[in-house]
Amino acid sequence: MESKHAVQKRSGDLFNQSAITDWEFARFRQLIFDLAGITLSEHKKNLVAVRLASRLRYYSLTSFADYYRMLINAPPEGELQTVVDHLTTNETHFFREPRHFGFIKRHILDNTSSQTPLRCWSAVCSTGEEPYSLAMLLAEHCGYTSDWRVLGSDINSNVLEQARNGLYLNSRQAEIPRRYLQKYCLKGVRSQQGTLLINNKVREHVRFKQINLNTSLPNVGFFDLILLRNVLIYFSAETKHEVVLRVVEKLKPGGHILVGHSETITGISDRLRLIKPSIYQKV
Repeated sequence: MESKHAVQKRSGDLFNQSAITDWEFARFRQLIFDLAGITLSEHKKNLVAVRLASRLRYYSLTSFADYYRMLINAPPEGELQTVVDHLTTNETHFFREPRHFGFIKRHILDNTSSQTPLRCWSAVCSTGEEPYSLAMLLAEHCGYTSDWRVLGSDINSNVLEQARNGLYLNSRQAEIPRRYLQKYCLKGVRSQQGTLLINNKVREHVRFKQINLNTSLPNVGFFDLILLRNVLIYFSAETKHEVVLRVVEKLKPGGHILVGHSETITGISDRLRLIKPSIYQKV
């Protein structure tokens, strides 16, 4: 029988595997680039170690090199997807970058009949706050019975499960305009106290799908509005160029694509014209 001291030493050894060598970090940098197109800078070395340390403990491995060797023979839908889920960043808010939502209301919705079919895509939706924000805006303009739909997509399978639930902590309600909060959200009671739920009528207009923007896009239709915000900063120049061209193919002529306020896609496609910083229209 293994002694208590040996068990503690082995557990400590596994727990302390947060130290990652330069060789190991280089392998994981290349892996996440190949899988998701994400470029990790040198200062992300500790982040990779911390986020993947739990996988070493899960498999009782003693080094990141051992974990990497296991991964190179793993199917994409298995442990490789787990790596993607652990290494992708998922910061998001309801009505993030409010000027964008003001533009959508004033320059798109107010100039569109409430009976006109509308298709919108939140291309990197994380836990769903962005597509639900868009859906509330559309519900306010079009009502529930009009033909509008929002697609939310992400490469991270874990955040998509959260998004489908439409359930959030009450601390997020400060991000939602009071009128929308009262009209489109439900307050949790009893076992759900301290949460808010996006109501069913809004959620019926929103669907979620796992999509990797770094590969050929699936047949998801064509869109009047695409939000591709706060993700391009994680791509290399070449990957950014390829992703934008793929996404623009899904935009209808006359449709709009919005990127993060700190991002630009000027010069990538001659099919886009700049309306104002971070806002483009397909010609």
